[in-house]
Amino acid sequence: MSLYTALRHFADSYALAMICVLYLVLCLWHFRPAARTYRSDAKLSIFKEDDHGQ
Repeated sequence: MSLYTALRHFADSYALAMICVLYLVLCLWHFRPAARTYRSDAKLSIFKEDDHGQ
């Protein structure tokens, strides 16, 4: 078995599975309970320096 074939097999199977798992972890990380303060800070950050048109 050549190195290319071994790396191709790894990329086709295990690397794809790891990328899918990493994607799910990163998507769900945003919704963990400890991130609630970061989410509220982020959604209000555009109004931080708002002077109400004055």
